[in-house]
Amino acid sequence: MNIQTIKQQWFGNVKNDTLSGMVVAMALIPEAIAFSIIAGVDPMVGLYASFCIAVVIAFIGGRPGMISAATGAMALLMVTLVRDHGLEYLLAATILTGILQFLLGALKVGQFMKFIPKSVMVGFVNALAILIFTSQLPHFEEAGMGMYLMVAGSLAIIYILPRFTKAVPSPLVAIVVMTIVAVTTGTGLKTVGDMGELSSTLPIFLIPDIPLNFETLQIIFPISLALAFVGLLESLLTAQIVDDMTDTTSDKNKEARGQGVANVVSGMFGGMAGCAMIGQSVINVSSGGRGRLSTLVAGIFMMLLIIVFNDLLVQIPMAVLVGVMIMVSIGTFDWGSLTKFKRAPITDSVVMVVTVGTVVQTHDLSKGVLAGVILSAIFFVVKISKVKVEEMYEKSTKTMVYEVKGQVFFASTDNMMEHFDYNVEAEMIRIDFTEAHVWDDSGVAAIDKLVLKFREYGKDVEIVGLNKDSSKLVDRLGVYHQSNASISNH
Repeated sequence: MNIQTIKQQWFGNVKNDTLSGMVVAMALIPEAIAFSIIAGVDPMVGLYASFCIAVVIAFIGGRPGMISAATGAMALLMVTLVRDHGLEYLLAATILTGILQFLLGALKVGQFMKFIPKSVMVGFVNALAILIFTSQLPHFEEAGMGMYLMVAGSLAIIYILPRFTKAVPSPLVAIVVMTIVAVTTGTGLKTVGDMGELSSTLPIFLIPDIPLNFETLQIIFPISLALAFVGLLESLLTAQIVDDMTDTTSDKNKEARGQGVANVVSGMFGGMAGCAMIGQSVINVSSGGRGRLSTLVAGIFMMLLIIVFNDLLVQIPMAVLVGVMIMVSIGTFDWGSLTKFKRAPITDSVVMVVTVGTVVQTHDLSKGVLAGVILSAIFFVVKISKVKVEEMYEKSTKTMVYEVKGQVFFASTDNMMEHFDYNVEAEMIRIDFTEAHVWDDSGVAAIDKLVLKFREYGKDVEIVGLNKDSSKLVDRLGVYHQSNASISNH
């Protein structure tokens, strides 16, 4: 990276980057606390994570202007580990997550993003929204009318205030107003302070206090692997969204390595694993943030707010955080995807539904994406495995010409073979591959079978029109052009 690029990314948009970073910081606090509660850890774990990850990624991330912190997608994967083994194992899993992400970045995992279809990406985002929403429902169990009124009031402020002013993030206003209401009316609702102590101190360096043995690795590795993949998926997806919004490009592999380092640092400073945040990144870009300074300001300003307003934070009622998380889930869901069902190809709709259904059923975003990608691949193979074969008889030369059109590979050979008649009344058979491509050994074996079968019926066979790559493959693997050839091995 040259000096000019560094100046542009850090100081090319100082005013807007600073202001947008402050807006993001205020919006980060309630979400970081809420995500901590989802994971079942002290609120400071999420806040420390957001601080560490934002600061580190500002310097070494591959996508300037993108916000990374503690997220709901990652928090949902931590629940069982925290419940069964405690915080120390989560911190260890976070460090291992970072190491795995760095290695994946070094292996240039970013280039594989192009293999994830849009229908899978939409399903991924929608599933994330559904999981965030359903994770709020337990807060309503055995809750009185005060809880419902508080949530409704919070959502009213969040959605109505922006119609009058966008100077201050409406979720922050909702938190302040509803906290004042809760304190002055004595509703008796649960507060953030009831969920865990909010410390007004900066995070300190520590090594997780766990046994360093194979048994520990068996416990944390599956969780870390899932966190690594989900974190990179969401981060690279968010990077692509920011790329599109700003008409710029980003280094996806550098971003993957940066996410890895950020999570290692987070785990060593008492924070949970995190990744890029779609909602906050969009807020940052929409507020004018473009450079690395906006991400750095978001992390530092958030920590200053915690230290200065610690006494106020502990009085925030849980109901308002539930309202904020419902808002996040509503904003994250791609509502336009519902109206596209009638217009989109049925296969795309099926892929999206399967992706969402798998994630909701397993609570694992990576499994949903994997299921969606595999299903998309199957549909694609089925789609391109249709081979056309047109036939034309030349009376003057007593030649039957077969023109093969399409992709000749393992899934299409049976379909191609059905079009040939070995008893045809012709002395010469010409098979023209001008509008076809032979991709694999199965395609070559099919050509061998055709040629040798026609020879058995006393026909002379000519293969024409093979393109350069197909011809090389047939010459290397084919047997029909060899004397006394047999295809018994195919």
